Amino acid sequence: MSSKLKKIAVGAAAAAAMATGLTALTPGAAQAAAYNGSCGSGYGVIDAMSLVGRGTVYLTYSGGTGKNCVVTVRDNPGSRLPMTASVSLAGAPWITDSGSYTTYAGPVYVTARDRCIDWGGSINGLGSYQYNVHCG
Repeated sequence: MSSKLKKIAVGAAAAAAMATGLTALTPGAAQAAAYNGSCGSGYGVIDAMSLVGRGTVYLTYSGGTGKNCVVTVRDNPGSRLPMTASVSLAGAPWITDSGSYTTYAGPVYVTARDRCIDWGGSINGLGSYQYNVHCG
């Protein structure tokens, strides 16, 4: 397939994904903001929110400890930018790591077995948060 036809096919797939409410990812973007394992062993990714063009906020969980962990990872590490990673039991005060970071913010943890949580993060002013989710 020619380079021009590949670009058209990728563009059409992205348009179709956006029309159906799905997020289209390019291979480079998916790899750039991959979860970095910073929550530790035994934690698996259960949710993620894209901070389009900047990075991804990851929610992980360990069934062994009953803890959730949040980390915000930049697409393109580099100069320091303001970043946050936050988690809490739903409606409780936030547990937050906030500062100027080159690569990622977090990890932050909350014990939440069979409880709802609030979670999210931000990079350079662009944030995404979910409330009262992942109950039980």
